[in-house]
Amino acid sequence: MKRILTFLLALALPLTLLAQTPQEDYVRRYNNLVSRVGPAGVGVETLLDRWAEEYPDDTQQLLARFSLWFTKAQTTKVIQLPQDRYLGREPLLNMKDSLGRKNNFFEDTEYDDELFGQALEALDKAVALEPEKLDFRLLRIDALTAYEKGSPDMALSALKALVDENYKRHPAWTHESLEKVDNEVFNALIQDYCFTFFRLGTDSSAEAFKNLSEHMLTYSKDDPLFLDNLGSYWLVSKKDYKKAQKYYDQVLKKHPDDITAIRNGILLARQKKDVKLEKKYLAMMAQHGATETDKASASARLQALNQKK
Repeated sequence: MKRILTFLLALALPLTLLAQTPQEDYVRRYNNLVSRVGPAGVGVETLLDRWAEEYPDDTQQLLARFSLWFTKAQTTKVIQLPQDRYLGREPLLNMKDSLGRKNNFFEDTEYDDELFGQALEALDKAVALEPEKLDFRLLRIDALTAYEKGSPDMALSALKALVDENYKRHPAWTHESLEKVDNEVFNALIQDYCFTFFRLGTDSSAEAFKNLSEHMLTYSKDDPLFLDNLGSYWLVSKKDYKKAQKYYDQVLKKHPDDITAIRNGILLARQKKDVKLEKKYLAMMAQHGATETDKASASARLQALNQKK
């Protein structure tokens, strides 16, 4: 959820953080107004209407309009659920009733479909005007992910289309926060979404996590990021230790220092209560641990296991 939280916070950031346009006076007035009343406060829509009349194809105006409608579309409420986590989040408050049953209270956001559609319409126009602005594309996917919550079907479809475009058309992506966007950076950005889907913690999001990882492997074969993802899917979502181990060992065959595969291999072995397998991964951690503490802890655990009869 870290990515989504970052996205929601970004809606309140001044447009001066984005690419400058000739319409600087509107940008200045907008930023001043939003700093006082927020992205959907009194007077913002009127200012945007005037801005659009003069500069209908100004992408900054369109991004501001997206922010307006996206913010207006949201309604936040508190819901009561029995589980310990909701969409990857911990409860705002937890308590028990008179029978000892858990009552957890979570913050939840609902979206008005019509207003959300208006937000996407503005953003889609900005994307059409500057199709190689990757941050515009990702902003749209962030919005879809927030809107769909635990069932990210549209977000997954948009991500797979973006991956196809990247590897088939090879666009010269630009991103406001990045100096360059090569395939390595692009893959890392896609991995952020894989992690977001994984953290959502629903059956649908787990399948999206698996689906997106598999799709990436069709273009970036043997990439340890996405092979590790598949191992985690089978380990956490399906409890299929044999399939999970297959992916971790596939990674470690070419990347013996891959910490994710080693850590998850240890976790897998402990869940299976397979001491021999745990020793195998502990030996790897003792050699390749990310820190000296990791190496020392693995060595101590390995020594303790070897001393047991």
